[in-house]
Amino acid sequence: MGIGELCKKFDPKKAIILGLGKAFPHQLVLQDFLVDAYFKITNRHDPDLKQKLVRLCKTTSVKTRYVVMSEEILARYPELAKEGVPTVTQRLDICNSAVTEMAIAASSSCIEKWGRPASDITHLVYVSSSEARLPGGDLYLAKGLGLRPDTQRVMLYFSGCSGGVAGLRVAKDIAENNPGSRVLLATSETTIIGYRPPNADRPYDLVGVALFGDGAGAAIIGTNPSIGTETPLFELHSSLQRFLPDTEKIIDGRLTEEGISFRLDRELPQIIEDNVQGFCDELCEGKMDYNKLFWAVHPGGPAILNRMEKKLALLPEKLAASRRALADYGNASSNTIVYVLEYVLEEEKRRLERGGDEEKGEQWGLILAFGPGITFEGILARNLTV
Repeated sequence: MGIGELCKKFDPKKAIILGLGKAFPHQLVLQDFLVDAYFKITNRHDPDLKQKLVRLCKTTSVKTRYVVMSEEILARYPELAKEGVPTVTQRLDICNSAVTEMAIAASSSCIEKWGRPASDITHLVYVSSSEARLPGGDLYLAKGLGLRPDTQRVMLYFSGCSGGVAGLRVAKDIAENNPGSRVLLATSETTIIGYRPPNADRPYDLVGVALFGDGAGAAIIGTNPSIGTETPLFELHSSLQRFLPDTEKIIDGRLTEEGISFRLDRELPQIIEDNVQGFCDELCEGKMDYNKLFWAVHPGGPAILNRMEKKLALLPEKLAASRRALADYGNASSNTIVYVLEYVLEEEKRRLERGGDEEKGEQWGLILAFGPGITFEGILARNLTV
């Protein structure tokens, strides 16, 4: 595609994703070996709980994940595997350092792909539900990347799984209201903040053990890209955030002396199913043939994806990028939407390489996530690589 054709393809006033990046801790967990390792390093013996976790691991569809937690960390902080011990200070010491390291790595990867120097970044949006400190992780990330002191920073803390799309929405608004700006969105998460040993009184903890992973994601957002230097990926159009009244206990997380206590209600997939079509209709400003869109959905879990697929009558391949991200990385909270978007681009690249008489890829699509509140976040987007 020539430069002139590409310039006609995007709206210079709309925010565009110009680069994506990701990073992970070094510890790779294979789902098939998770159960034995978890009970071994926490020194617990409970056959019933162990079998329950085995069943949960099979239903999550997760194959691999990356985690900060390791035997070395537990050897240094054995109290993390004990019940009733105040460990929030130790957890935050580990988390604050880990999320900064991962955020720097993901952002550096993103900046390299973007093709311009870090000094061209004018704004930073930082998202995390895995740290608590003053100054926040945004400052440590800016310092680690060598950003200019006049870089304008925004933090989104404890937005959970919807944080990545919320960050995109905020970055979009900044970019469109500050012509010439380049906004770095960075997300970074680790499950150490809520890591606990197995306990029969808390069977719901096992869902997190079977499902959640660690990592970081990053994106560069700006308007009117410099063709030849920057590569337009996704053009961001209308955005929408909605919370559902009286659902604040459905995703319940609290910072305690033992870290974050986290619980997902069984009703969550049903609530999302009941409300997703109305939300998508509003985001698209009317009913559409949803099978003519691409879908970049935060994979909160297989039950949520299955319910969405059924409710919206989606073809199985429509949620392929979300299911692939879930299998490869687990639910990595706010980061996961970056991994999904990368897979959407990868699928389009493979389609173009196959060539032949295959139908053209879907240019328009929805970027969606669901988080505490219950909060729905969505962006109508255009894939500029199609």
